[in-house]
Amino acid sequence: MTISVRKVAALGLLGAALVGCGGGGDTTPPAGSRPSPTTAARPAAQPTAAPGAEPAPAAPPTMAAGPQGRTPVYERRTGRSAEKVVALTFDADMTADQGPRAARGERFDNPGLIATLRRLKVDATIFMTGRWAEEYPDQARSIGGDPRFEIANHSYSHYAFAEPCYGLPKVSVPDMAADVRRAFDSFRDAGAVNVVPYFRFPGGCYDDAALHALAPARVTAVQWDVVGGDAFAKDPDAVAEQVLSGVRPGSVVVLHCTRSAAPATERAIRRVVPELRARGYRFVKVSELMRAG
Repeated sequence: MTISVRKVAALGLLGAALVGCGGGGDTTPPAGSRPSPTTAARPAAQPTAAPGAEPAPAAPPTMAAGPQGRTPVYERRTGRSAEKVVALTFDADMTADQGPRAARGERFDNPGLIATLRRLKVDATIFMTGRWAEEYPDQARSIGGDPRFEIANHSYSHYAFAEPCYGLPKVSVPDMAADVRRAFDSFRDAGAVNVVPYFRFPGGCYDDAALHALAPARVTAVQWDVVGGDAFAKDPDAVAEQVLSGVRPGSVVVLHCTRSAAPATERAIRRVVPELRARGYRFVKVSELMRAG
């Protein structure tokens, strides 16, 4: 069965491709093809404990491969739905050819957002491109060394893995797994430690060919069920309302960690976090969400 290209259908994301921001959309696999959770190896080898030392941390949970070896896709925890947990995820977008714009002062990072998450004691998953990690290696190392955060893969180049995808250049099918591996290499070279074997498609666009092509990379694709709508948004309250109205127990929220493309995100988080906590929600990383499910 062929899976059609997934497209974003949410406020504020129609222009996401202009600066390489991800979007949202219907990413449910075909009926009967949803894989079951399992545990697989991380992209890098897990540390082993010396005799008498604390045990090595468990490998992050992943999902088993889908039919014909397709890369599995995770959207939202569906089991134990009464537990009020939510995963905030942030796409750190930067395309392979945006270096000149960064050199001219355009900011693809958002250290204020990371500082706010730390101040509010929010666990989160950062989906980072390899190009972002190369541009901001100190930040990648800091984020990847903080136990509150985990770094997941958003490709190296932030080029599309299926067409159409908001005008993004497309990675050729034979090069898709290598693009993902190159991003993991960039995280390692920056010194990031907390790296998980999860992948988010740029623009949220994928098809059957992409799911097959990524199989050698041994990643679980992670999409979302709540679109924050922060790409190019100027009003933090509008972003906050969109998140607050969409969150359900077990939700995965997609937002951005790219200041030039999502300038209202940090202010929106200042409202989202206390309001969700007042509703009884707890913030978790994707790995915890997946493990509990």
